[in-house]
Amino acid sequence: MFIGRVNGKSQFKKMRCFMRMNTKLLIAVLSLCFFSVCVKGEDTKGPTLSVDENKLTVSCEGQPKLIYCFRSVPAKPYVKFLTSPSGVNILRDAPHDHLHHHGLMFALKVNETDFWSEKSTTGRQNHTSFQDVDVSVKNQNSEATFTSVIDWIEPTSEKIILKEKRVLSLTQSKDTTFLTWNTTLKTPRDIPQVKIGGAHYFGLGMRFLQSMDKNGTFMNAEDKAGKIFRGTERLTPANWCAYHALADGKPVTVAMFDHPDNFRAVTWFTMLEPFSYLAATLKYHESPFVLKSEDDLSLTYGVAVWDGKTEKAVIEQAYQAWLKQ
Repeated sequence: MFIGRVNGKSQFKKMRCFMRMNTKLLIAVLSLCFFSVCVKGEDTKGPTLSVDENKLTVSCEGQPKLIYCFRSVPAKPYVKFLTSPSGVNILRDAPHDHLHHHGLMFALKVNETDFWSEKSTTGRQNHTSFQDVDVSVKNQNSEATFTSVIDWIEPTSEKIILKEKRVLSLTQSKDTTFLTWNTTLKTPRDIPQVKIGGAHYFGLGMRFLQSMDKNGTFMNAEDKAGKIFRGTERLTPANWCAYHALADGKPVTVAMFDHPDNFRAVTWFTMLEPFSYLAATLKYHESPFVLKSEDDLSLTYGVAVWDGKTEKAVIEQAYQAWLKQ
């Protein structure tokens, strides 16, 4: 078991130095053992990050804020639990209508292998290790960062056809829960290229809590209505998209942000019936992307959660602040 406990800023710097000097040893420990990391500042309760056999949990002031499931999952690691500042969870895992919907998840189609659904013919994402685990308190905000290393495996041959480094960074302030999701994809050395595609909703997708279904309202940075794809499904280009709804009777606002460094501007997939869903897509269904061995594909998105109904100006301000980080 690895347990880190640091009190005071100077000792925290020593711990970070220790972690940098012992990267290989730390990665091995984090991959094989249960562990917890705790940082406690002088005047505020710091965040904690703990890992058991199947999940990683980030907590603030003793309350879980994020749960990342990485083992004993049907096909892919995902964020199962993400809360507003007051502690209201917004995510739903494996609902009966779509068992393959898991909270906040990322999946695509690689060559002819579908990594989104969960059938005998679909691929799976296999978490292999954690890297660069860190917790801190900065400007009175709790911060936690970790990297999940993932192999994308083709089901018939059991061959790795894509490798991913997934960096998740959670910042908890008084008013906002903010998660930055960065995925970097690369082909293994023995695969010269792959074609990345998928349905119109493939990408970084979010299934909301059941009580948030149908009763909410979508809005976006450009106030665009979007193009109807089918039913209530719309595809809308914008810098960000937000959803306001009642989560178990409590008003919350959830926004997803696109980053201008992504190779293609985002198109938001939204729907209200028969359930509510939001996804950051890149129109793979219209324009598949060929990833060559000498290149890598890096995608960065933000997810912000507020208590109450957050106005457009506040969301835009948060988006601009995120871009400057």
